[in-house]
Amino acid sequence: MRLIYLVLGFLFFGLGAVGAVLPVLPTTPFLLLAAFFFAKGSKRFHDWFLSTKLYKQYLESFLQSRGMTVKAKRRILIFASSMLTLSFFLVPLWYVKGFIVLVMMFKYYYFFFRIKTIPAEPSASASKSWPA
Repeated sequence: MRLIYLVLGFLFFGLGAVGAVLPVLPTTPFLLLAAFFFAKGSKRFHDWFLSTKLYKQYLESFLQSRGMTVKAKRRILIFASSMLTLSFFLVPLWYVKGFIVLVMMFKYYYFFFRIKTIPAEPSASASKSWPA
């Protein structure tokens, strides 16, 4: 059974990695599933997953505070919107264009009203006090 959990963990990790690049795949749900399956499959792989850049960038702050910084929201929204806008202009079918518009509207609704905005962590240089 542990082997199945590890295979599923790597499968969802791979899908999450692809989702980090392509806006059509959701990154966070796949990485959450990867974390679950790695935790069930192997402590070593779970610890490895928690140390990856993908986990730290997409899940760590979200899991700790259940929210995202304005910078993280902006980065995701700009990239996803640009890809969806490009798709909108390249697709000739009106019903696909309508679906893309609905996806964009839902995406903005979800980011603005469903995901809590948390304050950005102060940078190391900003946290140092000036000499008196």
